[in-house]
Amino acid sequence: MPKTTILDIYKKKAEGKKITMLTAYDYPFAQIVDQAGIDMILVGDSLGNVVQGVANTLPVTMDEMIYHTKMVSRAVQSGMVVGDMPFLSYQTGSRDAILNAGRFLKEAGADCVKLEGGSQMAPVIRAIVDAGIPVVAHIGLTPQYIHMLGGFKVQGKDEAAREKLLADAHAVQDAGAFSVVIEAVPASLGKEITAALRIPTIGIGAGPDCDGQVLVIHDLLGLFDRFTPKFVKRYANLKEQALSAVQQYKKEVESEAFPGPEHSFK
Repeated sequence: MPKTTILDIYKKKAEGKKITMLTAYDYPFAQIVDQAGIDMILVGDSLGNVVQGVANTLPVTMDEMIYHTKMVSRAVQSGMVVGDMPFLSYQTGSRDAILNAGRFLKEAGADCVKLEGGSQMAPVIRAIVDAGIPVVAHIGLTPQYIHMLGGFKVQGKDEAAREKLLADAHAVQDAGAFSVVIEAVPASLGKEITAALRIPTIGIGAGPDCDGQVLVIHDLLGLFDRFTPKFVKRYANLKEQALSAVQQYKKEVESEAFPGPEHSFK
C-alpha cells in the first residue's frame, strides 16, 4: 500500500470515511498496526503509562520519544507515523518547538508531530508548520496539563468550557494544524466541533461523530489494567493469554517437559 499522506487524511473527511489511529511504541506492534491498515500510527507519550509504568506522561523525555519513534518508523510501510511531543519540548518557545519537532522527522523518521494545547499553543503550531513540519493538535483533556485540570476529568461540560474548546479548535485550525485530537468531551461537543472545522477531528472519548478515532493499543489489547477509561473498548485480553503461556513454560521447565528432543541439537 502507498504511504498515507495529509491529502489522504483530508480526502477521508471530505468523503465521510472514518480515519483510524492507534498508538504503537515498538517494532513488533507497529508492524501489526500497519499491516492492519491503520491510517495514522501515534507514538504517544502515553508510553509513560503503558510502557514505563509511571503515573502520568510528564516524565517522558525527548530522547525517549525519539528512541521509540525510530523503532516504529522502521516497521511502518504505509501508515502515517505521528511523533508525540513530550512535556516541555515545545512549551518553552517556538525555537525549541521547531528544533524538537524537527528531530522527529530528521532522526526518527516520523511524518508529522502532535502537541497538546489550544489557543495558547497556536503561535507554536504556526511556527512549526511554517518550518515545514505537519502538526496534529490535541484539545480537551490534555494529559500534560493534568495538574492544571485537577485530574483526568471530562472537559467542556458547561457552556463556558464548551465555548472555550470551540475557540481552541478554531485556533489550532487557523494556526495550520492539519487535524486535531479531541479527548474526553461530551459526544455532543465532539459532533459540534467536527461540523465546525475544515480539518479532520480524531476522537478519544469524544463520541461517534468525530472524523476518526484513536485508542492506546495496550488498552485495546487488554495489556494495561491499572485503570481503564470509560471510552476504551477492549478487543482482546492478551495479558491473561501471556500470563497463561509464561506459567505453562515455568511448569514445563520445572517438570523437565521442556526442552524436549525436538528442541535439542544432535
